[in-house]
Amino acid sequence: MNLHPGWLIGLVISVPLLLLGLYDSFQEHLTLTRNYPVAAHIRWLFFDLRPYLRQYIVEGDLEGKPYSIEARNLVYARARGTSEAHPFGTELDVNAEGYSWINHSIKPAEKPDKSPRTLIGTDQCRHPYSASLLNVSAMSFGSLSANAIRALNLGAKTGGYFHDTGEGGLSRYHLEHGGDVVWEIGSGYFGCRNEDGSFDPDLFTEGAQRDQVKMTEIKLSQGAKPGHGGMLPGAKVTQEIAETRKVPAHQDCLSPRGHSAFSTPCEMLEFAASMRDMSGGKPVGLKLCVGQIHEVFAIMKAIRKTGILPDFIVVDGAEGGTGAAPLELSNHVGMPLREGLILMRNALVGTGLKKHIRLGASGKVFSGAGMAENLAIGADWCNAARAFLFSIGCIQAQRCHTGTCPTGITTQDPIRQRGLVVDTQSKHAARFHEKTLEALADIVAAAGLEHPRDLRPHHLSMRGDAIKAGSIDALDAFIDENQLIDAPDETIYARHWEAADPDSFSARSEIPHAPAKQKSA
Repeated sequence: MNLHPGWLIGLVISVPLLLLGLYDSFQEHLTLTRNYPVAAHIRWLFFDLRPYLRQYIVEGDLEGKPYSIEARNLVYARARGTSEAHPFGTELDVNAEGYSWINHSIKPAEKPDKSPRTLIGTDQCRHPYSASLLNVSAMSFGSLSANAIRALNLGAKTGGYFHDTGEGGLSRYHLEHGGDVVWEIGSGYFGCRNEDGSFDPDLFTEGAQRDQVKMTEIKLSQGAKPGHGGMLPGAKVTQEIAETRKVPAHQDCLSPRGHSAFSTPCEMLEFAASMRDMSGGKPVGLKLCVGQIHEVFAIMKAIRKTGILPDFIVVDGAEGGTGAAPLELSNHVGMPLREGLILMRNALVGTGLKKHIRLGASGKVFSGAGMAENLAIGADWCNAARAFLFSIGCIQAQRCHTGTCPTGITTQDPIRQRGLVVDTQSKHAARFHEKTLEALADIVAAAGLEHPRDLRPHHLSMRGDAIKAGSIDALDAFIDENQLIDAPDETIYARHWEAADPDSFSARSEIPHAPAKQKSA
């Protein structure tokens, strides 16, 4: 008997569905599929598709998170050299709380610096480094693919800016194209560690004295997951990643919560000084997401006590990104960049150290306007991570933690990596950098200034609510030179300053409640 093709098609479709329905009805793990066999899988399908349907069909230009379509399109336009002009006026709500703007001048500057740089290095440093005001923030090999690291570093070489390695070690891909590198040393000491996970000075010296390594950096915490550390699962620890990090291959790679090389602020500075010596006198700095205020002041007191000056400090905002982090830490732990930057600026200015120590800002930086705000608050330069990823093709698929990144950026899958053409994407990264600095120059010129270093808090205004607005120094406390030394009780930080101990990260006294009418700190 010959069956009609339609029957065969029906059997092919219905039999698997019948078997799936029977399995769903008797399995004991999922209530929904037990009550609604087969149909529940349709819900899961749309649940899985929801992020993509929302991003491409539903959400407005200003609604996407963590980066809006408008922000991503700005980066794409600059990276690819297409028009970034916007017609018909701003779409932002200028009456909304938090809206900010740069105060322009009636007499704009004629020739602003379009390639501004800042010199990093105290008089304790033998090889100061002239850094661009926009650089690639910390992202590790392992979190990023080999081709992504290659593209970012070749872009840095082309554009004249530096590329931070992240805490995953100094890989051969960071060195392949000759771009300037900042080697970040985290609590795992990857690339310069002994078998027991402790710091290995010989391995550090070998890497830090490479000509391409311009500075080294101690990572104390990361904005997206401060105080957490992390773990790269053994399945992702390939032989190549293991060799870079100096860890066993195919085993879980742990980054501890804190450092083992030091336990007090003074010990930390002594460790930093030894890193500077081992590197041949290159700048050494600290990177942290600001948390407990007295700890920042403890570092300032330790600097004054030991006389050891870090060459720079990078503030990483809580809005910063990562390949993967616990949701609660990303959402609710750590100080956002603006508040952290103001606090660190006040700590350095208030102790008379700002004239020696450069201050970097990292956390959702993607535009000249964002850079101008950070520089007005007190930063000397900015680092960007996700913006540079957009420039080399990232589409915010948010599959960084799965190893299935569709653009080949956050995966070790060689087939997916093939789509990322290094020569092409490196040009995009360098062009994004160039165009963003040109946008910064336009803003600086509009403010009547020649160089971004001349931006001050009074150049930045912000709306506190629908009615009140003012310059940032009228809304937040900006303290004067040496005020924490000369008159700490006249600042909003008096109770935190008193509790700060240069010999311990713990408070040396109970921090009292803030006075009822005092501005928050």
